[in-house]
Amino acid sequence: MGKGVGDVILCKNLAVSFGNRAVLDCFSLKIPDRGATALSGPSGCGKTTLLRVLAGLERPRSGTVEGISPRQTAILFQDDRLLPWRTVEQHLTDVMPRERWGEAPALLALAELEGEEHAFPAALSGGMGRRLALARCLALPARLYLLDEPFAGVDLPRALRILERLKKLPAPVLLVSHEPAVLSAANAVIELDGPPLHMM
Repeated sequence: MGKGVGDVILCKNLAVSFGNRAVLDCFSLKIPDRGATALSGPSGCGKTTLLRVLAGLERPRSGTVEGISPRQTAILFQDDRLLPWRTVEQHLTDVMPRERWGEAPALLALAELEGEEHAFPAALSGGMGRRLALARCLALPARLYLLDEPFAGVDLPRALRILERLKKLPAPVLLVSHEPAVLSAANAVIELDGPPLHMM
């Protein structure tokens, strides 16, 4: 773990099954209270299920999450879920109270979308759409950001620049990635295997 990073969010003995298939089985994990922590592991090992448990979208059969409630999280799904009739800027202001609308330019700059405020999703490339979905997630107030493949379709140099900004956010980030360079640049990497999910 990174220097000076504390563990304040704790998953204890989580168990999740779909039918007879165990995805999490007595799985425990400590998440640092700041910086970007990356989850690394083969596809299908349970990383997305873990994020969904933390977000309250999947109820574990047993086990607990301590130090945070689902209402204090914001999740970026693997699909962008953009609204074709809303502009880039409106995607952010739609999820922000009016008094925070002034923060939208800074979030667009974080995602390197300056100058695209009035564009609609159809005019964006796949990577730009992904970055818009990320910016919209970060526009939500949260004590933990859960990012499932946040840099899919984003060129690596840009992804690494954005990651450096994510590492400086006041709330910790838990992200899933298969990109070695992204994993190397994260504050901490947790190697996983499964299913059922377990730490390597």
